[in-house]
Amino acid sequence: MKNLRWDDLQVFARVAQSGGLSGAADALDMSAPTVGRRMLALEQATGKSLFVRSRTGYELTDDGRALLRKVRTMEAGARPIEEWISADGERPIIRLSAGTWTANFMAENIPRIWTPDDPYRICFKTTEARLDISHREIEIGVRNRPAESGNLASRRTVDLGFAPYIVRSHPNPRESEWVAIDPDEAITRSARWLSAQDSASVCAWANTPYTLRDLVRAGAGKGVMPCFAGDRDPRLMRAGPLITDLAETQYLVMHNDDRHRPEVRLAIDRLHTLFRDHAALFRGDRPIGSSEMAEEPIA
Repeated sequence: MKNLRWDDLQVFARVAQSGGLSGAADALDMSAPTVGRRMLALEQATGKSLFVRSRTGYELTDDGRALLRKVRTMEAGARPIEEWISADGERPIIRLSAGTWTANFMAENIPRIWTPDDPYRICFKTTEARLDISHREIEIGVRNRPAESGNLASRRTVDLGFAPYIVRSHPNPRESEWVAIDPDEAITRSARWLSAQDSASVCAWANTPYTLRDLVRAGAGKGVMPCFAGDRDPRLMRAGPLITDLAETQYLVMHNDDRHRPEVRLAIDRLHTLFRDHAALFRGDRPIGSSEMAEEPIA
C-alpha cells in the first residue's frame, strides 16, 4: 500500500455517507470529477475495490464497508485532539440525535437544555435511523432501548405511549381510513405497526413523520403518533385508545467515556429532568381531546 493519505480517507467517508460523487462534492466544495479521481486513486493505493458504481450512485463493497469502519475509528480517535486544539477559542459541540417527534419536543424546550451562557453548543441530528455512538458520530442519542455494548452507557427516562390521532374537524372519525408511513421508509416500530394490521385500510402514505401529521391535519385520515406529539397538537384528537403493542421505554445513550465530560454530563442531566418532568404526557395520561371511541387499549 502506497501514498495513502488521511484527507483521501475523509473524502472516501463523505462519498460513502452521501452515496455518490455529487453529494460528497457539494459537502467538500470540490468538483465531482475531482472526487471521482481521488476515489480511483484510493482504490489503487489500497489495492481493493471499494465501490460498486452505478447510475444511481456509489454503493460500498464489503472491502469498502470494512474501510469505512476503520475510518470512523480513526475519526473518533482524532476528535479529542481537534477539541484540545480548539479548546481555547471555541466551546465544544454536543451532538444530540433523536427521532423527529422527540427532536421537535426538545427544540421547543431548548431553554431547558441549553442557554447562551453554557460552556457548550448544541447540534441536533434529527433522524429515525441510529447514529453510531461507539465511533462518536454523536455524543447523546435518545433511543427506545438501553445500551447494547460495553463501551456505551444508558440512562432510563420515561415510558412512551402511542395512539391513533385525527383532525378535530373530521366529519366521520369512526369510519376514517388510515394514513401510514411508506413501508420502504418505515424504520421505527410505530411506523411498521400499521402494516401488520390486516383490517387496516390505508388511504395515503408519507415518507416522513411530519408529512404524516400534515396529512392527518388536512383530514386525509387517522395516523399513529406518540402521545407526547399528538396530545400537544390542539388541532388533533385521539381517534382511539392507546396502542398497547407500541408501549416502550425511552433511554439516553452515550459513550461510556464521553458521559464523564462535564458538558456532556450537564446536558444529560438536563435532558433527563426535562423528560421526567413530562412523564405523564409521554405515557399518554394527558389527552387534550377524544373522539369518544372505545376506552380499552388496542392490543
